[in-house]
Amino acid sequence: MRTSGKSLRLLLSLPLAVLFIGTTGFMILEKLSFLDALYFTIVTISTVGYGDIHPTNVASKVFGIVLIIIGIGTFFTIITNVTQLLVQRGQDRLRKQRLNMLIGVFFTEVGNELLHLFAQYDPGIDGIRQNFLFNENWSENDYAHLRKQLRHHEYAIDSKLMDLEKLRGFLGEKGDLLVRQIENPDLIEKESYTDLLWAVVHLRDELMSRHSLSDLPESDLAHLANDAVRAYSALVGQWIHHLQHLKRSYPYLFSLVLRTNPFSESPSAIVK
Repeated sequence: MRTSGKSLRLLLSLPLAVLFIGTTGFMILEKLSFLDALYFTIVTISTVGYGDIHPTNVASKVFGIVLIIIGIGTFFTIITNVTQLLVQRGQDRLRKQRLNMLIGVFFTEVGNELLHLFAQYDPGIDGIRQNFLFNENWSENDYAHLRKQLRHHEYAIDSKLMDLEKLRGFLGEKGDLLVRQIENPDLIEKESYTDLLWAVVHLRDELMSRHSLSDLPESDLAHLANDAVRAYSALVGQWIHHLQHLKRSYPYLFSLVLRTNPFSESPSAIVK
């Protein structure tokens, strides 16, 4: 979007540059006042040609021809580029909408349940659970304050609390969805979400690669817990951004997310 703004400002500066060049040129070549030279320039590049002022020497005529060509070229350049910018802006908006839909599908199918499981494996969840109990009155400042708090939070997963079979079964069922999301080109717009998907897919691959999840050595359990922590921290960050998006754009979906909050001890979609 910043690039589009710079391009638009550059395009709008082109007519001013043409007016400056034309006015300066006619002031020198025709010995006109600033106002007459400006008027002559506008009449020339607009091809109106009132006839009240006209070139009086060869140099002025050549300059006028060049100015007309430059003026017409500038006009068409502006029209073409502004049209492209508007089309690009529309495409960017649609791409962001598709990306937000992808993120919504992910949390509906995978993310919310995964957060619920990770919260059960987090030995310190009782100390931060209250921070995640959102309500419809939360402002942008409340979300920003929560993100600031979480930057100093050390996510943890207790390997002894992890139900590896349940985790592997759940992620195994969602393998196709995860792969399809990673392959989607719209994800280029959201690097942090791509990192989240890779963290979840890596955890899934680690679990699926073991023939048995029983009697694993402590070192391997610690390795799996570390992979889970990576996915856990990435999930929380994206979940907060997703909630903000829903609150701004889809309040009815936001209401559902509030009721099914994975950090709630008894989440339920039923309206009570």
